[in-house]
Amino acid sequence: LILIGGFVQLLAGFLAFRKYDHLGGAAFLTFSALWSSYGATRVLCAAPVSGHLLNIGTGNTEGFTAGSVAFLVLNAFLIVLASSFNVLLLCLTLAMELLTICFLLFTLEKLPLPFEIVVLCILSVICFYGAAASLANGMFGKDLLMMGPALFTVEISKEDGEEPPPCVCPKSHLTSGLRTIAELLDTGAVCGVPTDTVYALAASCKHPQAIEKVYRIKDRPQEKPICIFISNLEQLRAASPPISPLLWEFMENVYPGGIGCIIRKGEWLKKLGVGAGYSRVGTQDSIMIRVPDLTVLVHLIDMTGPLAITSANPSGEVDSTHHDMVISRLGHKLEGVLCDGESDEVVASTVVNCTKIDESGITIVREGCIPAGKVMQIFERAKNR
Repeated sequence: LILIGGFVQLLAGFLAFRKYDHLGGAAFLTFSALWSSYGATRVLCAAPVSGHLLNIGTGNTEGFTAGSVAFLVLNAFLIVLASSFNVLLLCLTLAMELLTICFLLFTLEKLPLPFEIVVLCILSVICFYGAAASLANGMFGKDLLMMGPALFTVEISKEDGEEPPPCVCPKSHLTSGLRTIAELLDTGAVCGVPTDTVYALAASCKHPQAIEKVYRIKDRPQEKPICIFISNLEQLRAASPPISPLLWEFMENVYPGGIGCIIRKGEWLKKLGVGAGYSRVGTQDSIMIRVPDLTVLVHLIDMTGPLAITSANPSGEVDSTHHDMVISRLGHKLEGVLCDGESDEVVASTVVNCTKIDESGITIVREGCIPAGKVMQIFERAKNR
């Protein structure tokens, strides 16, 4: 029974540590040591042969007395900590404190048998109820057997806690998060958003002042054009741009994905929903369009219309591959960041000039996450079709 009780307490301690319950782990490991020490000492002293061989007997228990005092002090500390968790753990530590007193009285040869019996009965009832409550609540995911509230809690003031983010930072997997960012973009805000490559700054094409703000946020040279993202190729078809069959074929093979196509600019962009931002996206004659392969961003674009997009980093610096990078580098200049964790890529998209696709083919303007060789293979396949 001694070995089984000590082993059960030891197992409970290791399981608690596995669940990152450090208080529970420390408590049960302490209980295991106390239970084993008390039980072993009780049995060995009761057995004349064992007690004689181990030199345990009357007048020779100073070491056990010191050990029981140490357990008393340690368990008193656990009692204080347990009171901030739940009533059941507090009762268990109190019962263990009574058992430690039994241990101390036993080493002093002043332990009344009725007191020991009462303490062991109380401890048995608490252990049985605690095991049943943990098993039932864990199996059904509900508080079927109550463990009681904490007797006191420590409140951390806002001054001592983490600093709030410098802008609105909703989670991407929440519909409310998408709505929050969409509403900000619709009012002319600039927000950080995830893409299928790296994080980007987004502004609504309906608000040219927001696109201008993107340039200021990044310290981006004015001569560098900003591209637009749409949610699907059918949006482009509905705008009826003067695109050749070869270019349509090429786009159908690269969208959605990490390849952006530069095509000729025209009034058809206004049908696409670019609106007042027409003069602030692309160059005077061309515009880069991309359909991202990221569900979150596609849903966002469906809510806002086409977005002016550029990488979310100060001009000339490395790309942002996590929302924390966007928040720390540019959060104080943005109205919001849509948090989506680690990006799928560590480099931006590949940019392809398709303005002369029928005359001289395509030109790789920037090689990004899609290798230039693969882009040319896609083009050759589209041309052969």
